[in-house]
Amino acid sequence: MAVNIPSSAPSRKPGFWEVLWDYMTTGDHKKIGIMYMLTSVLGFAIAGLLAVAIRVQLAVPNNEFLVGQQYNEVLTMHGAIMLFYFIIPFGLVGFGNYLLPLQLGERDVALPRVNTFAFYLFLFSLILVAVSFFIGGPAAAGWTFYYPLTMKNSVAGSHGVEVLMVSILLNGLASLLGSANFAATVMNLRAKGMGVFKMPMFVWGILATSILQLIALSGLTAAALTTLLELKLGLSLFNPANGGVPVLFQQFFWFYSHPAVYVMLLPYLGIAAEIVSTFSRKPLFGYKVMVYSILGIVLVGLLVWVHHMFAVGLPQGWQLFFAIATVIVGVPTGVKLFNLIGTMWGGHLQMKSPLYWVIAFIFNFTIGGITGVALGLIPFDYAVTDGYFVVAHFHNVLMFGTSYLVMAGLYYWWPKITGRLMSEKMGLWHLWLFLIGSWMTFMPQYILGFLGMPRRYYTYPEGNYLWNELNYISTIGAFILLIGGLVWVYNMVWSLRNGEKANDNPWGGYTLEWLTSSPPAPHNFEVVLPTHFASERPLYDWKKAGVKFEPVNMKDVHLPQPTIWPFVSALGLLLFGLGISYSWFNVPLSDPWAVLLWVGFGITLYGIFKWAGTPEFAEPAHHHVLTSVPNGAMGMWWFFISEVTLFGVLISGYVYLRMVGKAPPPEERPDIWLAALNTLILVSSSFVIHKAEQDFAKGIFSKFRLGLMLTMILGGIFFLFQTYEFVKFGLEVDYTQNVWAACFFTLVGLHGLHIIIGGVGVALPYYQALTGKLNHKEHGSLTPASMYWHLVDVVWLVIITIFYIW
Repeated sequence: MAVNIPSSAPSRKPGFWEVLWDYMTTGDHKKIGIMYMLTSVLGFAIAGLLAVAIRVQLAVPNNEFLVGQQYNEVLTMHGAIMLFYFIIPFGLVGFGNYLLPLQLGERDVALPRVNTFAFYLFLFSLILVAVSFFIGGPAAAGWTFYYPLTMKNSVAGSHGVEVLMVSILLNGLASLLGSANFAATVMNLRAKGMGVFKMPMFVWGILATSILQLIALSGLTAAALTTLLELKLGLSLFNPANGGVPVLFQQFFWFYSHPAVYVMLLPYLGIAAEIVSTFSRKPLFGYKVMVYSILGIVLVGLLVWVHHMFAVGLPQGWQLFFAIATVIVGVPTGVKLFNLIGTMWGGHLQMKSPLYWVIAFIFNFTIGGITGVALGLIPFDYAVTDGYFVVAHFHNVLMFGTSYLVMAGLYYWWPKITGRLMSEKMGLWHLWLFLIGSWMTFMPQYILGFLGMPRRYYTYPEGNYLWNELNYISTIGAFILLIGGLVWVYNMVWSLRNGEKANDNPWGGYTLEWLTSSPPAPHNFEVVLPTHFASERPLYDWKKAGVKFEPVNMKDVHLPQPTIWPFVSALGLLLFGLGISYSWFNVPLSDPWAVLLWVGFGITLYGIFKWAGTPEFAEPAHHHVLTSVPNGAMGMWWFFISEVTLFGVLISGYVYLRMVGKAPPPEERPDIWLAALNTLILVSSSFVIHKAEQDFAKGIFSKFRLGLMLTMILGGIFFLFQTYEFVKFGLEVDYTQNVWAACFFTLVGLHGLHIIIGGVGVALPYYQALTGKLNHKEHGSLTPASMYWHLVDVVWLVIITIFYIW
């Protein structure tokens, strides 16, 4: 249905360096989506090979292929890379970036340059993990990095845990920026006439997942941050020798890491919904019910994390509540499977590779879901905790569950992305090898769990009933999976050279991405979209209504300018991350890692200011939004959720320690009078920046610039006083032996970091004003910077209450 307009593309094929520069500077959501997918495939390959190595070690008893530390390192990296660099990003930010603006009928995401920055932060965090393989050795504490396993490492001089923690923090920041960007895009940039209940189900999956990330990722951030601070500074909330509670770490970690299961599921359920509707030739069965089910999973999914901790000795009331929540969350999950089956029921099924993968997913995931409900039953959970039943369930849900929808989506949208079709024959070979390999790998592990085989052990003795046979079968299955992966890679490479050329809509899809060329033009749509959306299947509705499309006027198309500065800013954070992983701020500059730390910090600052000084568009243009809130402010509002929940998680941990008597405040606390003075300074700065915004709106630019300068000065005074207080209190108390002091330095120090970030944020519009980048049409980063500064002030009011007054 696409309208073809003669291409103005140059006939000369660009060279390698031109393509590399293009991808380093691009703001095109499609190219960024492709880079996310390629990076995720790389992550899948690395983690998959590590999994094969694990299975080789466990193929026979008393094996010595991977022993002790090596096995722990391989196991840790397999889990961390597979989760954080394949299954989560492929659906959310891989498919999400490529398809979200297309399905919404837009040119790009709300914040294209933030999108570029987030991708390179994600890529560089993976590179940081890879560095640890070659320098000192990677982390060996398990992908859950439980306390106190992270405090010990048998390899002298290893910084593997620090590297993993910094990588998680950088990757987490990238995820939060991407999620806020997606939520702002959905809220602000839908095509005119597309209501929220006319959005494709994949868009709902991305929106729900983004909200879940913004709320829950704070748990993982808190876990990684507190682990890093204990390793670097000795600040511990978990050390029982000092009054800490080790289980509190698990509360932080699982607050994200169980909702992460739904982060790994919801985008893919949206993919499954798109595929079954297209290949059944009928609308999605129970569209609104599926929407409410997805939102229900977001809500209830935040209330089930404790079922990972039933065996740690929690109060019975807690266990019962979370057991009930675990059973309840299975209801909307089951509803979605019925939606998929109901869509296919009575449909004219077109049996192609994407649909085969979805059907295989339904079968496999149902079994994984049933075993998940079983784990929510407290007595059964006691019996199988830390055994191979849990390993089998987890992989049942992910490896031969959700990852099948990665393949389904890839086979489905491959012709749109590349303009070529993959081989159906090889696609089915890929499917059957994965299906047989998955069952041979993981079903024996259910039985091994019942037979008592514990997880995470690198070997097992001879003579246990069926252990030898079942482990050997599991290893054979892993090699079959490896062969299936090779077939998949070969199919993709083959299709790029020899695959049948795809038309614009090879499957007869109904959503807006099939209205574009294959692959889409840089500006996505060659036609003007109608403003009437009768359902979530606009192409079907418009064809039925006999809609005629008009070519778009290219004068109305405005795309972001390419710029290198988001890449440079992210590169600086990679160097900074290497520096703080292998060194620290107080280390002399004779240490090359310390030099790298400060060089990275400088490059990041320089890159951010150059980024701020480069106009996003070549010329000012009106861009339609559905609300009265600009895209930058909308993105910041969504990002606020992550900031509030991060402080909320850490404050909850501190309040718990206070309430159970583990963190009594010392007799000599920091001076209340200095805190009161600092409060007056910080609150005053909020009024000053608010007045500056009003002056800007009135066009009084001299007062506006003065207001921003005063805000930065007040923030600087606050920071200096806070530094003085830190030094003074640090000399009075041994914070490595006092939990209250550790909580104080952690939370107040984190707020101080936000003061620095907020101060840089205020400096950006000041710089833009000085260089003439701000005017009545271009507001730059003023509104988001002001919003963030107000948030920092509000958080301080909470902190002064719980540390200085309570």
